[in-house]
Amino acid sequence: MTVAVPTLALERRLLNEFDLVIALDEVGRGALAGPVAVGAAMMDASGARRRVPEGLRDSKLVTEKRRPDVAVRASAWVQASGVGWATSTEIDEVGIMRALGLAASRAVQSIADQGAVLTNALVLLDGNYDYLSSVHPAALQVRPVIKADRDCASVSAASVIAKVARDTYMAEIHEGHPTYQWDRNKGYASAEHRQAIRALGLSPHHRSSWAIADAPTLF
Repeated sequence: MTVAVPTLALERRLLNEFDLVIALDEVGRGALAGPVAVGAAMMDASGARRRVPEGLRDSKLVTEKRRPDVAVRASAWVQASGVGWATSTEIDEVGIMRALGLAASRAVQSIADQGAVLTNALVLLDGNYDYLSSVHPAALQVRPVIKADRDCASVSAASVIAKVARDTYMAEIHEGHPTYQWDRNKGYASAEHRQAIRALGLSPHHRSSWAIADAPTLF
């Protein structure tokens, strides 16, 4: 099977019109436990002339063993990067889509905190729905693009950065709740995770508003 290789074709076209492209991608949306995370990767016209790092792909297409190295090289390649988070409690309180918006807004703010001027920036958002604009306090130009994590190198960078950050967090909180095996399933609905929920009930890290007991197995 041929694996799609992301390019900078779209980013380079957009940077003829905008000063910055801030690429966003989320991880953890479908998990039963843990936060949702949105990675951000910023690129300007000079950065878009640099060669895409070897092995950079959508995080789902990079093996778990290789992701940390790819994430480090992706962070060094873009002009700025960051991760925004929304907790399981926030997901329960406001729903997953608004929580995604909160995490995305925090990711964009992390880029601004590094000195980026967002006046003429475009946010390139993976997917077909803009979950950011209704949450972010300032007006932003947002363009959702289907399969951007597969096709656009800056979004692939954001994807890998977010995935490694969230996986690392889930491995850390696994230490306090080892029966759920979050170091392996990262909070998703594996058979072992659902069995542990049946045996122990929900932890403080679970999304308690979800119908977790009946959730389908995702791998």
